[in-house]
Amino acid sequence: MFYTVGIDVGSSAIKCALMSFDSSGGGEKLIGTTLNKIRKRDTQEVIQMTYDHLLETHGIKAKEVSYLATTGEGELVDFRSGHFYTMTSHARGAIFLNPQARAVVDAGALHSRALIMDERSKVLGYRMTSQCASGSGQFLENISRYLGIGIEDVGPKSLTADNPEVVSGICAVLAETDVINMVSRGISAGNILKGIHLSMARRLVNLLRMIKAEGEVLVTGGLSRDVGLTTAMQELIQDDKKGPAVNVRSHELAPFAGAIGSAIWGGFRHVRLSEATH
Repeated sequence: MFYTVGIDVGSSAIKCALMSFDSSGGGEKLIGTTLNKIRKRDTQEVIQMTYDHLLETHGIKAKEVSYLATTGEGELVDFRSGHFYTMTSHARGAIFLNPQARAVVDAGALHSRALIMDERSKVLGYRMTSQCASGSGQFLENISRYLGIGIEDVGPKSLTADNPEVVSGICAVLAETDVINMVSRGISAGNILKGIHLSMARRLVNLLRMIKAEGEVLVTGGLSRDVGLTTAMQELIQDDKKGPAVNVRSHELAPFAGAIGSAIWGGFRHVRLSEATH
C-alpha cells in the first residue's frame, strides 16, 4: 500500500486530499480531506499549514507520502512531486465521487468552466466563462456581506424566494448597483439572491449547452455546496424543453474534486515511475 496527496491551490482556498492505493495502484481510497481559506494570509504558508494538518490528522508522516500532486496554481507548492491540469484533475475527481458523471461544472471564486469527459475521465471538450466577475464565487461573497448574510446561508435563503428580481448578468459593478437599488426598494434578500443565482446559473447552463453535455453533471469547486445555485441550474434546464436531458448533481466532497483527482493521477504516475525504474 502507498499514499498520495493532492493539493488544489485555488484563488481563495487551499484544498487537500489524502488517498491510499494498493501496491499495483488500484483500490484507491479517500482517507481524508481538509480546506483552508487563504483570506489575506501568505498563500504558501496556508498551503504548508493545510498539508501538515491533513497528515497530522490521519497519522501520516511526510516521508510516507509516495507522490504529492498539485493542481490549480500548483507552482506555489515547491515541494510537489508533479502537477496536473485543473480540468484533468476535476474530471477524475468527479468520476471518483459520481461514476455516472459525464460532465463537470467547476464553479470557483473567480472563474467557472464546464467540461465533458468519458467514463475514464478523459476530457473531450470544455468552455469557460468570460473574465467578468459577476458569475463568480467572489462576487456572491461580496453580495452576501452587503446583505449581512453568511455565505453558508446564501443557498437556503435563495430557496425562500417567491418573486426573484432580475440582476445584470453582464458586469459585476452593474449587478452590485442593481442589488443596492433592490435593497433600497425593500426587496427581500431571498428574492435578490434567487435573481443572482438565476443569472449565474444561466451562464453555467449555457456553457453546458455549448459543449453538448448530457446525463449526469457534477458541480465542483467552491460553489458546489450552494444549493441555491444548483437548484437554479436545474430549474433552467427543465424549462428548456429543446435541450438534451441533463441532471445537475452536487456532492458533499465536491469542493475537493480537484484535490482528489490530482491525488488519483498522482497514484497512477507513481506506479508508472516505479515500473520504469525496475
